[in-house]
Amino acid sequence: MPFDARALNALDFPRVRDALAERSATSLGTERARALQPSDDPGRIARELDEVEDALFGVSLSLGGIHDIRELHARAQEGRVLSGQELLQAAYSLDGAMTVKRAIGANSRGPLREVALGLGDHSELVRRVLSALDREGQVRDDASPRLRDLRKRIEPLRGRIREKLASTLEKWADVLQEHIVTIRRDRYVLPVQASRVGTVQGIIVDASATGQTYFVEPAAVTQLNNELTRLILDEEAEVRRILTDLSGAFAADADVPMTLITVGELDLIAAKARLARDWRLNRPEQAPSGQYDLREARHPLIENPVSNDIALGDTKLLLITGPNMGGKTATLKTLGLAVLMHQCGLYVAAASAQLPVVQDVLVDIGDEQSIEASLSTFASHLKHLRYVLRHASPDTLVLVDELGSGTDPDEGAALSQAIIETLLTQNARGIITSHLSPLKLFALETPGLKNASMGFQLDTLSPTYHLQVGQPGRSYALAIAGRMGLPAGVLARGEDLLGPEAGIMERMLEGLERERRDLARELETATQARQGAEAELARVRQERETLETRRTEMLAEAAQKAEALYADAIERVRTLRARAQEDTARPRVMQELRELRTAAQKARPAPPAREDRGDPIRVGSNVDVPAYNASGQVLELRGDDLVVQLGVMKVGVKRRDVRLKQEPKPAPGQPKLRSGFSFAGTTPNTFSSELQLRGLGVEEAVEELRTAILEARAMKESPLRVVHGKGMGVLRRTLRDYLKTDRNVESFHDAEANQGGHGVTIVNVRR
Repeated sequence: MPFDARALNALDFPRVRDALAERSATSLGTERARALQPSDDPGRIARELDEVEDALFGVSLSLGGIHDIRELHARAQEGRVLSGQELLQAAYSLDGAMTVKRAIGANSRGPLREVALGLGDHSELVRRVLSALDREGQVRDDASPRLRDLRKRIEPLRGRIREKLASTLEKWADVLQEHIVTIRRDRYVLPVQASRVGTVQGIIVDASATGQTYFVEPAAVTQLNNELTRLILDEEAEVRRILTDLSGAFAADADVPMTLITVGELDLIAAKARLARDWRLNRPEQAPSGQYDLREARHPLIENPVSNDIALGDTKLLLITGPNMGGKTATLKTLGLAVLMHQCGLYVAAASAQLPVVQDVLVDIGDEQSIEASLSTFASHLKHLRYVLRHASPDTLVLVDELGSGTDPDEGAALSQAIIETLLTQNARGIITSHLSPLKLFALETPGLKNASMGFQLDTLSPTYHLQVGQPGRSYALAIAGRMGLPAGVLARGEDLLGPEAGIMERMLEGLERERRDLARELETATQARQGAEAELARVRQERETLETRRTEMLAEAAQKAEALYADAIERVRTLRARAQEDTARPRVMQELRELRTAAQKARPAPPAREDRGDPIRVGSNVDVPAYNASGQVLELRGDDLVVQLGVMKVGVKRRDVRLKQEPKPAPGQPKLRSGFSFAGTTPNTFSSELQLRGLGVEEAVEELRTAILEARAMKESPLRVVHGKGMGVLRRTLRDYLKTDRNVESFHDAEANQGGHGVTIVNVRR
């Protein structure tokens, strides 16, 4: 059902159409813009909004140079022959449409690609026209072999005639008006004086306007002129035949009408996108029936408008009261225009908008006194209100301006309350403006109806245009009258005449307004405090990030230095190992080796700490497993799962199902062993025969094993107990591959099952 045209006019929608038309690139788009109507089809509205979004962010549509050639196509279909310029205009327009289609196909994967399917393929017609006509629309010589032959014969013949006449100029010099050869009626002639015309034998072709000159075709060139005329007639016939063929081809192109419709549609989409950019509009979202939520909405046709939040839903009707010229009508129109623009597939003037799809917008706006119909302003309002009440429903938007005006205030208030009650019963949504105080009290007590007002600065007598929901507005009539200089006695008498109830109402509204201002100041103070706290929090976070960055840098620097010391110590160990091959130097070398090894282990960088520093369980930790009533050593960590060696068994258990077994503290003076091979005491000859390699990398473990074997042989200690764990078996295989190549190793084998089994290798060192 089409929307009420009176509603569109009352909400200034024709001005939006005009703005779209101004941004159209073709007359086809302009026509579509001026005929734009709201739709009540949600799917169509969503599709049109998608098209605008594609034009804004996907494809830049350029439709300039495409003309409305519908009339030319209709004439061609009637069998009429189009001129060369008309055919050229049609070809250029169709070629432009195909260029747009290619651009959309190359740059869009969105809805514009679907729209562009309506642009037909006119390449053959365009090729024929452009190959037959030049840029001025004249038929080219090579448009057909016959035309080329005729024009090749015409020009030489013209030359022969001119030469023949030129040779007779001297002969007839005394009878010629001018010594020139000219053309009259497509025939070459001489300008002869009227008084001497009988002297020249030939045919009089024409005469001058004054009658003083006759244009005579001498008998000597008559035959040649006849031949030229015949050739020219044949040329004209061939040109007409070519234009007739091209006009017929244009008429036979059945895709032309759809192409022109699609061009108009694309031009309208492009105009919508330009309007969205120029007016800073945003895409609205569809909301359920009866739900309206606009944030920072503004009237797009008002210069420097004030933005407001407008919401309807649980609040079915918003009753806006307050002084004249305060922005009530503009706020009402802002919502109505947003609804109309949304349902025309246009973006709306709001930071964000959720709008339902309505069946109609029902309005009663403005003073419409009709002299012809003998209707007063009040009667005109009643006529419109009758229409509103008849059609109001949850799927319509009701906008009524100055309800109850134009009649007695008491009767107007009673009638207005009855109208509002009816609208609430019909579950209609909308905005109503009024000056009537009884309606303010009615709104305070009625579910679904909420008071609102427009802000007003009493000290400057100027409106702020800010919508204040939840608070009824004051009329400020007496206050404004006082500021305008009316006598104090008149104002006092006016207050007396208001009566006690009106005075109570004004004082109540004044108190509410004062409380609102106080709350606004408190909110502003709280907002400033919150912003200050947020700024301080950001500063603290920045300082913490700076400290954390510095800490990381210092740890990296320390780790780098420790790594360098460790590498230097390892290199010295390798040197000492080579010297230890000599029996005489062995005791002193081994003492240095022990000292270096201890220093290197102390300098070695500690492995990175786990994120969960509170979890002490590591690979190698001894734990109790109550479920098995046994204790064992942790072989692997797999998140919350552990692999524990319990005697000859490996079992998988949850971290929460084990308890860390407390390690016995070392005796006083005995250093705590670290991974790798180390000495158990402080005396040079005290030797620990167990080497812990679990948790080390393969290369580091091999180096530890090599050093341990060398020291064991120097100390004449054997066997070595090498603890590498089981795991995947990679470290075990690598160590055993090395043991096969070390000449200081006599033999090696697994430990007994109750002593570690495959997780421990016993190495017998040569002595």
